[in-house]
Amino acid sequence: MKDSTQTVSNSKFTDAWLPVKQIMNGMIQLDSGYYVTGVKVHPRNIFIMDQAQQDNMIYNLRNFYNTIDYEFWLIIADRPVDINLYLAELQRHYNNTTSNEIRKIILDDINKANRFMSAEYNVVDTEYYLIFQEKKLEVLQKKLHNLISGLANAGLQSSQTSNSDLRIILDNLLNGGETINFGTVMS
Repeated sequence: MKDSTQTVSNSKFTDAWLPVKQIMNGMIQLDSGYYVTGVKVHPRNIFIMDQAQQDNMIYNLRNFYNTIDYEFWLIIADRPVDINLYLAELQRHYNNTTSNEIRKIILDDINKANRFMSAEYNVVDTEYYLIFQEKKLEVLQKKLHNLISGLANAGLQSSQTSNSDLRIILDNLLNGGETINFGTVMS
């Protein structure tokens, strides 16, 4: 029978087998010499448009996707919504207001926000990415420019992925979208 401490010491951490060399300048540099990057597409609700606008946007997106002549991944990632700054601002207004009517309205908003953030709702912000890999930086920059321009022609805003975006994508892929929070261990 093997000792359980020996098994733990022989296990490898994720970064030991993940081929990521570094994340910088909005790109993941892989051990193989490739760079992984892409664009973050800012969401747009087409369901508030009239039918002709919806059809036009879908047609433009289809044309845009047909112009991409290299392998890419369309990734949808959820990021937890953080409204702590908004709650702090509400609390500041509540503390600085003397009118009981206004304090009641602000307190109602604080309570709504706290309910909104409770585990019952599990509120996330959905983000959309087009990711690709490339070995040559000049080709990578050209592809980024073409993606951003093509999406703009389709009526969508986009920007190059940031280091934070890439970390969120990796976290979602490696942890199945589960956010892990470590707390204090009590005995």
